[in-house]
Amino acid sequence: MFMSNPFAELSAQIPVAVMQGYIVLMVAFVVIGTILDMIHKKSAKYFFLNAEKAKKNAKREVGAGEKIAIATKVLVVEVATSGEFKNVKRRLSHLLIMWGTVILVATTAILIFAYPTPATPAPTILPQLWHIGAAMLAVGGYWFWFSIRVDVSAEGVPWYRVERADLFILSLLATATFALIWSYTQSKGIAGWSTLFLILFAASGVVLFGGVYWSKFAHMFFKPAAAFQRRVTVADGSREGLPPEYDLSSPEVHKLFPDIPMYMGKNPPNMGPGIRREPAKHY
Repeated sequence: MFMSNPFAELSAQIPVAVMQGYIVLMVAFVVIGTILDMIHKKSAKYFFLNAEKAKKNAKREVGAGEKIAIATKVLVVEVATSGEFKNVKRRLSHLLIMWGTVILVATTAILIFAYPTPATPAPTILPQLWHIGAAMLAVGGYWFWFSIRVDVSAEGVPWYRVERADLFILSLLATATFALIWSYTQSKGIAGWSTLFLILFAASGVVLFGGVYWSKFAHMFFKPAAAFQRRVTVADGSREGLPPEYDLSSPEVHKLFPDIPMYMGKNPPNMGPGIRREPAKHY
């Protein structure tokens, strides 16, 4: 099961052009859904207006080299490792879901376009990655659904309550689950069940990618840009209109705010971790 390319075996029943057309259609769904989402929420308009406002309020100019360094940090922290999550369980679950989805989608496209038939055998690592990606997505997704969701973990709502906002995670879980079951039934030669789970796998993919407009899928494209802009505003001093982070023990800060040493002393004590003194279950 883990060593074989399920799409190569499927080519005996479904033309390769149909499988490739399905992938193209899913890409079109993502592009159209993302554009409609940006138009509806006006996220792109807000982003550019906010960038122009920050540019006018900048205290210094950020050079090209510094912007490259900021972009690298965004890719490493916000994108690759989801460093914005302070809850360790939520972060691990998100990483499993994100990288599982990326691996599953990427290997699906590679297998269908580059190695669609038994005449073009795929390297063993690709089917293995396909199954690993689906398993990562399933583990992270079910962990999130049953244990980590805010309304389940913090508000005591039953895990089986479903709302429209759950479309994204449920379609992700369905895609990964039906992909693994389809691969297993196909490898065992269980024709009827294999066909059923193939249909469910394809249908859940349509719901996932066709539902971009109603899900959180589109935010994956806006999130890195927003994180980059936020870091640039800190570097250029505009800080989106927020006050700077002062060192309360600095003599320069004491000159600006004479009441600090009067009420807190010349070397104010560390005020402690605050809400982070306990597990981050406050949303």
